[in-house]
Amino acid sequence: QVQLVESGGRLVQAGDSLRLSCAASGRPFSTLTMGWFRQAPGKEREFVAAIGYVGAGIYYADSVKGRFTVSRDNGKNTVYLQMNSLKPDDTAVYYCAAKRYGSPTRTGYDYWGQGTQVTVSS
Repeated sequence: QVQLVESGGRLVQAGDSLRLSCAASGRPFSTLTMGWFRQAPGKEREFVAAIGYVGAGIYYADSVKGRFTVSRDNGKNTVYLQMNSLKPDDTAVYYCAAKRYGSPTRTGYDYWGQGTQVTVSS
């Protein structure tokens, strides 16, 4: 089993920056491909970004490309999502997800965190 705990979500204004963190435990972090997803009120959960288990592969949704950056620190068992130039449309609960050894894609995640709320005011 893998346990994931997100943190860093809060209320910000449009144009601000915010960094989310996700701490993982239960499996060697270096074997986990990590993903970020989000779910806005009344909408389906959508993929945001993913980073491969060795950090070499990174993949972003078109809606965040150029504004968001995913990274990982294997020494701290943590994955980050740096979000810049935030827009009201970025308002959502952000979830961290993990899968073992998989490619950094939109699907196939086995483990999920509880989510952290990001609210962007206009």
